[in-house]
Amino acid sequence: QGLIRNECVNDGTAASGHEIRSVDLLEDYLRVPGVELKRYEPQPGRASLVLRVEGTDPKARSLHYMGHTDVVPVTPSGWQRDPFAGELVDGVVWGRGAIDMLDVTASMAVAVKRLLASGFRPKGTLIYSAVADEEALGTFGAQWLTENEWDAVRADFLVTEFGGTRLPVAGAPKLPIMTAEKGSQWTRLRVKGTPGHGSMPYQADNALIKAGEIIARIGKYKAPLRLHDLWKRFVEGLELPAAARLALTNAKTFDVALDRAPDGTVPMFYSATRTTFSPNMARAGVKLNVIPDSAEIDIDIRTIVGDDGDGVRRMLRDAIGETLWKDVEIVAEGSNPATESPLRSPLWDTLTSVSQKLVPGAETIPFLIVGATDARFFRRKGVTAYGYGLLSGRIPFREFAKLFHGNNERIDQESLRLSTELWEQTARAFLS
Repeated sequence: QGLIRNECVNDGTAASGHEIRSVDLLEDYLRVPGVELKRYEPQPGRASLVLRVEGTDPKARSLHYMGHTDVVPVTPSGWQRDPFAGELVDGVVWGRGAIDMLDVTASMAVAVKRLLASGFRPKGTLIYSAVADEEALGTFGAQWLTENEWDAVRADFLVTEFGGTRLPVAGAPKLPIMTAEKGSQWTRLRVKGTPGHGSMPYQADNALIKAGEIIARIGKYKAPLRLHDLWKRFVEGLELPAAARLALTNAKTFDVALDRAPDGTVPMFYSATRTTFSPNMARAGVKLNVIPDSAEIDIDIRTIVGDDGDGVRRMLRDAIGETLWKDVEIVAEGSNPATESPLRSPLWDTLTSVSQKLVPGAETIPFLIVGATDARFFRRKGVTAYGYGLLSGRIPFREFAKLFHGNNERIDQESLRLSTELWEQTARAFLS
């Protein structure tokens, strides 16, 4: 609740975030004699906290629990409750960041506090970090730490957001461990036109009108289908009827099978098998009575493994079409290729074992997160990194999936309890 109330809203600008508020809170909560706590602040107010419990055996495997403290902006009018009040109502905590990812950041902190209070002395080093700026691709947080303070955050294995949601399929609970994530190639387009008087729109070369058509075309575009190995392993793990399983892993039948997928899974399944293009911001015009000669469109592009750079630009050109493309210029472009970790590892085995104790009969299956997380910075340095958590299923999956960056974000107390138990028991088993 305190992390929600700190209102660490990251709008993408360097002056936003104010994550130092939550670093102050967590530092006070976790301060224990003999435990190393250090804050890093590469930009005023953009602070991250790192706690280290040094292992007794320098050769033993090490584990890093990582959360972030920033959240995305809100539109308060769309909420049933104050998005920054952190209200507890009928066993549910409401507020921006409740599932992305202050629940994980908080439950990890509580688990670490319990371990410290018990006198836990691991063989391998345990690291807990609460980092800034994840919601704007980590420039002042995980990226900065891995580039400038690697020794402080380096570990053999890392867990961060997000997995452990109970998928809406028959049989035993299926809990996805995110072993990979899509990349991002955020792109800004500038659409060119010709200025003129707003009173004479007929046959005008209006950049905003062209931008509108471009946005519509991108919105309708379907990138090539990629039925990669991880997707096939995921579908196999769902234990669907044979016909559904075959249809979801065959390019000829996939689109029809997708429409019949389990309740609430269609957007996620679609994004897991294609590079996606979402035009989310647009700007144009200097004055109401001036026909704009320029318009800008910001496109959130999320890439599948194997799709990046020139290949993504070709898709964008295909989506827009040659006639409009001649009036388009790419003026800014990100480059964050997709990353993946091994599907099996000692950490996978421990997470599975602990999950099955906490949720009897549960089965873990590999999947990829369709957004971006800070895990990518660590994977690129050879760290095995997973996204996970443990949720109760109280909030139905079809509803839960819409809460990320959406209205009425919330998390139930039972999920917080399960996640806290998961982190504590995993650290004890994995590092001892």
